Amino acid sequence: MNAAVVKSPTTARWKWLPEIGTWKYHALLAGVGMLILGPLGGVTASYMTFSLGFFVGGQVLAGILGSVITFGYGVEGKHGANFIQTTAASVASMSAMGVLVQAMVWLGLPQPPVIPLVLYLLCIGMFGAGVGMLYTPILVDRLQLTYPSGLAVANILRALTDPALLRRSVGKLGGGMALGFAGGIASTKLAALAALDLSTSTFGAGMVIGARIGIPSLVAGVMFNALTPYFVSIGWLHQGDPFRKISFLISLGMILGAALIDLSVLFVETVRRARGAVAATAAPLDDGWKKTNTRKLLAWIAFWALGIVLVGSQLLGASVGFILFAIGLVFIFAMVNGISLGISDNNPISSAFVVSVVLMAALGLRDPTVGLIAASILLVACSVGCDMQQDRSTGWRLGTNRVLQFRYQVAGIAVGAVAAMVFVRLFMSAYPVLRLDQTVMTAAQQPAQWSAAMTYKFVGILRSLTEDKAYQRTAIWIGIGAGFIIQALRRFIKSRAGYQRFAGRSKTGSGIDFVLDAIVLPSPYAFAFGGFVNLPTSAWLAGGGVVASVMNSLPNGEGAATGGDLPEDMSTASLIGGGLIAGDAIAALGLGIAGLIATLAS
Repeated sequence: MNAAVVKSPTTARWKWLPEIGTWKYHALLAGVGMLILGPLGGVTASYMTFSLGFFVGGQVLAGILGSVITFGYGVEGKHGANFIQTTAASVASMSAMGVLVQAMVWLGLPQPPVIPLVLYLLCIGMFGAGVGMLYTPILVDRLQLTYPSGLAVANILRALTDPALLRRSVGKLGGGMALGFAGGIASTKLAALAALDLSTSTFGAGMVIGARIGIPSLVAGVMFNALTPYFVSIGWLHQGDPFRKISFLISLGMILGAALIDLSVLFVETVRRARGAVAATAAPLDDGWKKTNTRKLLAWIAFWALGIVLVGSQLLGASVGFILFAIGLVFIFAMVNGISLGISDNNPISSAFVVSVVLMAALGLRDPTVGLIAASILLVACSVGCDMQQDRSTGWRLGTNRVLQFRYQVAGIAVGAVAAMVFVRLFMSAYPVLRLDQTVMTAAQQPAQWSAAMTYKFVGILRSLTEDKAYQRTAIWIGIGAGFIIQALRRFIKSRAGYQRFAGRSKTGSGIDFVLDAIVLPSPYAFAFGGFVNLPTSAWLAGGGVVASVMNSLPNGEGAATGGDLPEDMSTASLIGGGLIAGDAIAALGLGIAGLIATLAS
């Protein structure tokens, strides 16, 4: 792919900064993204994956902090900050993929050497980036999907040319990180806080997602906890088992049921947009920055797909047939997940993993090792590919050179593939509890701080390949039916013009709409999370969501400093919440390194 290097006529505010477009300029941006902000986002993503089972993308944090570096370039600094956040977010996303090693340990599978695993993650990441770029002209340019986080990052990078706003944003993030770090240390040293299962990262995640998503997870946790005796009575659980040993299957079914409704609607909407029935909402930009070489892009995809086959079959011992099947599924899920992310800001990567295992089982797969290796293609490629689309949506709004942004992303993927192995080894060495298979633990044995919901799902579905239990399929079908019905009702009610007027014109209507979303008919996606984690995790998540919603509802004049409203991703609650997550992760990293050094010294 070709990209002309265009030097900006804009004069930098700070004379020491290298000229835009020079090799020194790109070295500065790549170094900050790959070596500073990327690892910061990577340790946060890894920690969240082990402790919660999901991770918050690092685009917003990296965009804000990257703007500190490029602020000296003035308005043109938005492109440099976009390059930095693209690289850093790629490092963070890949770092979270160390969860696959944890799944191997839980399943008791032999762990391959580190180098083949790094090569495998590298090949999948590069392949996923290519597929994501291939779909960019359809999803971003032609259909002009929103990509809410991509829009937020674009707004942030525009807004951060304001010095006052930059200082205020960094201050809130820094304050949140200090609180998160202090809470992370205190929760391991003070018995009173440990007894409360304090998790500042979980609380911070709740502040980022809000009460309408946080409260349903708590409702689900309370409901499944109350149903535990019934599950024991019908033989779905043994006495002492945690409820999530069966609730994760019901929750997974709810996600699939809701997805049937949403994907059908998305398909119809996509067809309408493709036919021009939905008018474009953004002004066209100059096409020069969009141009890519499609022939070279297809060659890129083919090259890395071949690498996946060779590494997966020759070094990791997986079946070539199932690897090729998984590669084929990527072309479907990268589009489906990309549409979902573009409209709802939700990228269901774990669902792609689980569905691929189910499909491969229908084709005769019975080996968990092969299932894990093949399904990881979906997990990594969909994560990276949809990140690619979201980052291109930010670039589409800013007019950032698309090919240069692609190069920054693949550089981040290369670093992230190594970082994933570093972080997983570090955390699992420092915290032996991460090696314990929670799917066979009793409720009393479940570690409160390390829910690892993503690993729990993966191990549960992979173990079903060799331990067929009919009631597990029944649980999934119950979840599918519940998710389908709830999502259908939600869409029907919320699409009524009368209800929209009622909910939007009074505090009573708004309150009833909140209760509908949070308790009565919550989103199956939000509700399902409570079935994947322990009850304390849901409680802290809901608590953070409630605090954030209260803060965001206060008439504090949040946008007054810049003469306009701030995007939601830059609200005080969101910035502090992101800082709490990062601070808690840094505390865990520090404790882990200290523990590892002490272990080696002894």
